[in-house]
Amino acid sequence: MNKSVLLGALTVAGLAAGAAGAATLDDVKARGTLNCAVSTGLTGFAAPDANGVWDGFDVGFCRAVAAAVLGDPMAVEFVPTTGQTRFTALASGEVDLLARNTTWTFSRDVDLKFTFVGTNYYDGQGFMVPRELGVSSAKDLDGATICIQTGTTTELNLADYFRVNNISYEPVPIETNAEAQQQYLAGACDVYTTDASGLAATRATFEAPGDHVLLPEIVSKEPLGPLVRHGDNEWGDIVRWTLNALISAEELGVTSANVEELSAGTNNPEINRMLGSEGELGAMLGLEADWAKNAILAGGNYGELFEKNIGENTPIGLARGLNAQWTDGGLIYSPPFR
Repeated sequence: MNKSVLLGALTVAGLAAGAAGAATLDDVKARGTLNCAVSTGLTGFAAPDANGVWDGFDVGFCRAVAAAVLGDPMAVEFVPTTGQTRFTALASGEVDLLARNTTWTFSRDVDLKFTFVGTNYYDGQGFMVPRELGVSSAKDLDGATICIQTGTTTELNLADYFRVNNISYEPVPIETNAEAQQQYLAGACDVYTTDASGLAATRATFEAPGDHVLLPEIVSKEPLGPLVRHGDNEWGDIVRWTLNALISAEELGVTSANVEELSAGTNNPEINRMLGSEGELGAMLGLEADWAKNAILAGGNYGELFEKNIGENTPIGLARGLNAQWTDGGLIYSPPFR
């Protein structure tokens, strides 16, 4: 590790240590809004609409947390962050939660002093090329120019993959997805590489999506999920169990359409505990009894958020795959509400 990288890591770690002592829940309640870091714009995951209102899969999670804590899914201040700025924004306390597409890794968890509360999208790095290049495999990319976002696991995975396969490439560094899209379409790079979900989201915005191909190779594991600072376990519990509530709701058949009715009581004890008609789970989190009901009402359960924003019937067109419930052969799984 060179000196500048080491100093950067130490700075982020120091900021995290300084901000961790604050009781984030108290801060959010006093402020009346949740400060949530998202990407600078990735269709289907986090992007403002024509009226400037943010929407998407990651945005939906921010709104669920705001609903759980404040009772209002619109009480969110969205803070756009790049691969380079996201960790400083969280460590410094500028945001309460980082919900943008961020990969859970050892060094981010341990060295940068963050806590990943779970995985909400199991992804892997892929490659997109113009169809006219006639390339059918990433191993055919020897000597290619590749647009790559700096400060990301993508950058490191790319170097590893080309080294292992003894092929070369020329990186074209970019900061944001919008810049990558612009450079790629302008022909400044032959290839764009990022998480496969991000490639699908980006391609969906093109005038001629069919002119671009996602190559078959997936060259990494990219478990994406929300993260908070080390040192405030109570806040980490709230964010973790909000995610778990959305996941469990799908498994248990609780939707935005029926949660109001089910919250009055059912013959399923786990649904009752989660929605607050039995037990004291809300109080254990320092929240109201209807915290999970409000989170589910905000945008639906996990499956509803997925299908509405990035699913097969959207322009992004992502199949559930690994992100199906464990009961359907996927990896999406919540510990029990007990």
